[in-house]
Amino acid sequence: YKTEGVGLAAPQVNVSKRIIVVDDHAGSGLIALINPEIIHGEGSQIGLEGCLSVPGYFGDVERFEKVTVKGIDPHNKKVMIKAEGFLARIFQHEIDHLNGILFIDHIDKNNPFKDANKYRAI
Repeated sequence: YKTEGVGLAAPQVNVSKRIIVVDDHAGSGLIALINPEIIHGEGSQIGLEGCLSVPGYFGDVERFEKVTVKGIDPHNKKVMIKAEGFLARIFQHEIDHLNGILFIDHIDKNNPFKDANKYRAI
């Protein structure tokens, strides 16, 4: 919580593990998952994303509107989480990190970046 981010994947802090933590700051609380995998996605949403790994850059990214994610929680219990909207976006973004993909790989190449100063509060 030292930064304004809403998620972090282990590789972002030089840890070669398939672990993510997410918190949409909307009541879901902190969710930590080991070996997360998106097993279902539906619908579509386009929204602005930024990333702690690429500070100062923002761009529109198309993602699923709803996802079902399976993984293992910190207590070694198998879990399945259904998420939609912003939380679904966060899961997709962080799981992409585990697969070596950054949000900049998804943005519209014809209109790649938004004015960082305009979106500082996001």
